[in-house]
This record gives sequence, C-alpha cells and structure tokens, in this order.
Amino acid sequence: MSKLFFSYSHKDEVLRDELEIHLSMLKRQGLIETWHDRRIGAGREFDKEISKNLEDADVVLLLVSPYFLASDYCYNVEMSRALQKHEQGQARVIPVILHPCDWHSSPFGNLLAMPKDGKPISKYPNQHDAFLEIVNAIKLAVKDVSPRVSAKTHEFIDEITSKKNSSEKPRSSNLRIKKSYSERDEDDFLEESFEYIANFFEGSLQELEHRNIPISTKFKRIDANHFTAIIYMNGKAVSECKIWLGGRKNFTSGIAYSSNVSSNDNSLNESMSVNDDGYALFLSPMGMAMLGRRSNEKELLSQQGAAEYFWEILIQRLQ
Repeated sequence: MSKLFFSYSHKDEVLRDELEIHLSMLKRQGLIETWHDRRIGAGREFDKEISKNLEDADVVLLLVSPYFLASDYCYNVEMSRALQKHEQGQARVIPVILHPCDWHSSPFGNLLAMPKDGKPISKYPNQHDAFLEIVNAIKLAVKDVSPRVSAKTHEFIDEITSKKNSSEKPRSSNLRIKKSYSERDEDDFLEESFEYIANFFEGSLQELEHRNIPISTKFKRIDANHFTAIIYMNGKAVSECKIWLGGRKNFTSGIAYSSNVSSNDNSLNESMSVNDDGYALFLSPMGMAMLGRRSNEKELLSQQGAAEYFWEILIQRLQ
C-alpha cells in the first residue's frame, strides 16, 4: 500500500476533499492510504506530524493554486522536501493544478502536471473529468513505486495494528454542525461561482463547436464581471446571452442572465441568488426563464448545477 500526502493551502480545501472522494476506489482496493494535516489530532505537534507523514509518503500531491504558491509553509517546507525526495527517488511528486497561476516558473515547473497539459481543474466544464485524469495518473505512480512500497509492508501492518491497540476512542462519523455565513462569505461564493460559470460556458461552447460542423461560437469576457456567449448556425446567430455578477443589494443582485448580449444590466431573464442549507452555500434561481419547467424556485444548486441551468436556457433554442 502506498501512502499519499496532500500538500495544499486551506483555501483549497473544498477541491482537496473532492479529489479524495475520487480516490475512494484506490483506497477500497488497498492501493493507497491518504494523509493531510486535517488528520492531526488534538494535542499533537503540528510541524512534527506533518514532517513525519511527509517522510513516510510514497506519492506527494502538490495541489497548486495562487494560494499554494503564496503560502510560505507549502512552498518552503512541504514542497522543498517533497522535491528532494522526488530527486532522490524516495517519492513521486505530482503537481495538481487547481487554478490558473504562474506554476511554470516554480521549482516543480519541469514536472508532468495533472490534469492533462496542466489545464487547471477550475477550467473544466465538468470537473469530474479532471479528477478522473488525476486518479489515473496516481494509479500509474503507485504502480511505479510499488516495489519499494512492498518492502515496507511489515512496517505498515505494524502501524495499523498499533493504531487498533492505541488509546484512541471510537467516534461517530456524524460530526457535521450547522454554520452561519457572513456577507463576505456570500460575496466570495458569488465571485467564485461567476468564475466557474464563465469557465463552464467557454469550455462548453468550444466543445459544442467541435462536435457540430454547422455550429460556430463566440465567447467574450467584457470585463471581470461580465461575459457574453453567442451560438451561430451556418453563420447566423441563433442563441445568445449575457451573464454578469451583480452587487449583493442591487436590483440585479447575485448572478444575472439576459438573452440579449446588448442589454443593459437592468434587463434580465433570469438570476441566481445565494442560499444555504445551514451547512453549505448554494445558488437558487428565480425561475423566470424556466417557468413551467421547474416546480421548485428555491432549489439549491451547486456551482456546476447553476452553470448547467444557465446553459440549458442558452441551448434550448437549438434542441
């Protein structure tokens, strides 16, 4: 069994959790065990625990983002030691690009990054495609290090046995508690959601054009808070939209959608506002554009679900 170490910024914890979900089959097959700093128990020494688990790691995932590159601990401590182990053949380092950033200039810029061609996960219309590419790369890495790992089998078994016999108490898996969200939390979520939707539309338009010969498309970022999308059939515009990020207290608050690329920000056909279920933030459509097709106007959508909702409005004229 290979030990996999996550080096990441806590600002990227959501994507780290999602990647770990995709690694479930490798765990079930007994090929890997994963570790990150959220596994550090109360009363344990933070630096010591990280150092120990990094030294024991066979595969190190660098979850790369602007926050990762800006973190002195990730960059100077975890990444530096991981690259030393990589150069000495003691571990395999895999950079995983979460968001666009200047990672090519980093000390690991010469390593093969995932997803394919170093395309950031946040740029994928469906992020599950990106995670699957990463899982397949980890499979190959585990296979490469398996001869060395097998020599550590007895040590691993002893470690598992000692854990079972330790003084750690059994605990419930039901530890989720309700949260309250500030206006800052909502603003940050809206900005992240708008960027996701923009990337989703850009990628979807490219794929639509690639798969359909008579179709051509145009995606345009007007500014940081606005973009337009146009679908052409044999050169004639058949569907278009403008999507923009509105202020939290404006008439067009949240994320707004107009079926006219030339409309002003006071004219819209649909919009998304922020809601929560007490545990996480979601987006809820007003239901104007899909009237009669959706019965629950207060449905809670993920960022991908919201992007798909807007995309359905744009594509329905062609279907």
